[in-house]
Amino acid sequence: GDLDKVVNLLLSLSGRLARVETALSSLGPHAPAEDKVALREKQRLLVAQLEDAKELKEHVGRREEAVGAMVARYLPAEHLQDYRHFVKMKSALITEQRELEEKIKLGQEQLRCLRESL
Repeated sequence: GDLDKVVNLLLSLSGRLARVETALSSLGPHAPAEDKVALREKQRLLVAQLEDAKELKEHVGRREEAVGAMVARYLPAEHLQDYRHFVKMKSALITEQRELEEKIKLGQEQLRCLRESL
């Protein structure tokens, strides 16, 4: 459960940071200074939160290794291999699910914009 939460947190923070950086880069030279300052502050906070989330992921990784060592004492080799594969794939599938959700959102937004332009 913690792995799910941390991976989702990392993906969420990364996405938010990317949107802030995109907004910063799209500001024109005549954009109000307070907009730039607000976006830079948001960027700074998101970078700090992302670093904290990475530390959490490392902590969860260490706990995962400890649990894996404990599980290894009780499971036969084939079940242990299945367990390790499950844990490894879970993060990858969460990431893939989030990417697909983002693509769906983007597609829906593009479709909405196309309908409005017609």
